[in-house]
Amino acid sequence: MRGKQRYGVPDAENPEWTPDEIRTAKTFEEFFPPRVVAAIKRGRGPQKTPTKQPVSLRLDPDVLAAYRATGRGWQARMNATLAAHAPRRAKASRTQSRRTRRVTARDDR
Repeated sequence: MRGKQRYGVPDAENPEWTPDEIRTAKTFEEFFPPRVVAAIKRGRGPQKTPTKQPVSLRLDPDVLAAYRATGRGWQARMNATLAAHAPRRAKASRTQSRRTRRVTARDDR
């Protein structure tokens, strides 16, 4: 069959199962080794120390396409770019208002 593929519709390569085939089919647990079944059922589990937070972010399509085109790890690269350009908080001991810095600079002349 050429052209648009129709998913879920039986064809010559994937005929519809007969009731006998359905009855005698192996279950997931019978088909895979127990350690694989246990790992899949267990899943990844919670992070020990969650370091990142999921967010919803609206981006221009061209920006998203450009990052995705870089291949695997595009989200980490996007995170690194955002981190490099994110405003940082200054330490409290070094923080001065602009007015204070200007006055201090004039007094030093």
